Amino acid sequence: MANSAQARKRARQAVKRREHNVSLRSKLRTAIKYIRKAIESGDKSAAQTAFNDSVSIVDSIADKGIIHKNKAARNKSRLSAAIKSMA
Repeated sequence: MANSAQARKRARQAVKRREHNVSLRSKLRTAIKYIRKAIESGDKSAAQTAFNDSVSIVDSIADKGIIHKNKAARNKSRLSAAIKSMA
């Protein structure tokens, strides 16, 4: 346990920041899950709209440093390719 007042405060801040980051990461995973579900259903227009809505979420979470920018780009690229490959 932290001994100084400063260390106790930093520990409190770390817990708060972690909870916030966890909720944002969960929001990201949910957005990606909606796109994958739309792709699996075979509805290209629904998948495209879900993708367009989720791109801003992915980008904002990458900007905040919750995930790496390359990971965000990789996710968007793979989901976009999956939507384009739909017949």
